[in-house]
Amino acid sequence: MTFSWPIRVYWEDTDAGGVVYHARYLHFFERARTEWLRSAGIAQTDLRQEQDVILVVKDVYLDILRPGHIDDALSVTVTIVEVGRASFKVHQELWRGLDCLSRADVKVACLRASSFKPCGLPNNVNLALQNAHKN
Repeated sequence: MTFSWPIRVYWEDTDAGGVVYHARYLHFFERARTEWLRSAGIAQTDLRQEQDVILVVKDVYLDILRPGHIDDALSVTVTIVEVGRASFKVHQELWRGLDCLSRADVKVACLRASSFKPCGLPNNVNLALQNAHKN
């Protein structure tokens, strides 16, 4: 199942010409992933405080296809691709209407917050991700 989150482009997201600055695409994707996790019942602050676990981006492939502009109303999609023992992969796209502006493949790893060492996904996270992957 694909999750979608609305984003508006503000001045702070653009260069002097009103075009979305390349690094902002990563911000948009991050916000959508956070909201997708929240919609699946995974609160990242709770993971850190209650289970000593953080989810961090390990790898990103970003492909910018078209520019976004100031005041654009965009939507960011998140689709889970794979769930592993200690990580998961998602595919994300940034849309303006029917035009895909950017795509990203993101690998998210699970780490112990106290040591920054890899660990397995907690059972509740794994179950939520597996359920999202099935739908």
